[in-house]
Amino acid sequence: MADEETDEPTVPIVCEACGTDTRVPLSELRETLETHNEHRHDGEEIAQIDPVIADELANAVAADLGLYGAEDDG
Repeated sequence: MADEETDEPTVPIVCEACGTDTRVPLSELRETLETHNEHRHDGEEIAQIDPVIADELANAVAADLGLYGAEDDG
């Protein structure tokens, strides 16, 4: 049920255990991961956001929060 009129970003998810490599809308990310892991892996967190993207996202959030460059007083 993809709505092509929305500009919602998608996030890549991977599950090496069962070969899943797909993209899902950001608004559906949590539910998709939980559902996949619950149904295919007895709730164990096997499927995840692509690790490269997760690292980039964590770095961007840390930068936005001012956690980088704290010693740079301008």
